Amino acid sequence: AYVLYTSGSTGQPKGVMLTHGGMSNRLRWMAAHYGMDENEVVLQKTTYTFDVSVWELFLPLMIGGVLCFAKPGGEKDPEYLYRLIDEQQITTLHFVPSMLAAFLHTLPDDASFSRLKRCICSGEELSIEVKDRFFRKMPGVELHNLYGPTEASIDVTAYEVQAADRLIPIGKPVANTRLYIVT
Repeated sequence: AYVLYTSGSTGQPKGVMLTHGGMSNRLRWMAAHYGMDENEVVLQKTTYTFDVSVWELFLPLMIGGVLCFAKPGGEKDPEYLYRLIDEQQITTLHFVPSMLAAFLHTLPDDASFSRLKRCICSGEELSIEVKDRFFRKMPGVELHNLYGPTEASIDVTAYEVQAADRLIPIGKPVANTRLYIVT
């Protein structure tokens, strides 16, 4: 289906070929797991060289939802993103945790999100500090921590973060996926 470049665990850049089956499985899991339908408005702001862009681009099209593109470079502007989320009635978006921290830092204390249902985080460790700030500044919005190497069609585990969590795990396997812990 596509090729992405990654350094993975080796530190050496390499192209990883991903299959239609893996991509389809991941998209179908996400739609079912989060109860997503034609009423979704997904914000696409991730560069196409990062695997998250795959679900941002194709998931809303697969479920008959709305795909909203951020302007080029807009992903780096927290104030622009806040306005866009509000104006376009975004329901689902993604942040790497470091960008979520920057977004939350600039977010007004009285910010409100009328339709935003969920924020997906992946790509880095989600810290307790960012999680705590998220729940203070974005009450009523779900926070999800996903994990997966590029080689495995975006994400392989998912966890719905709770405000009281003192540890944020990588979660449980997505559909049709098994995890092996090697010691």
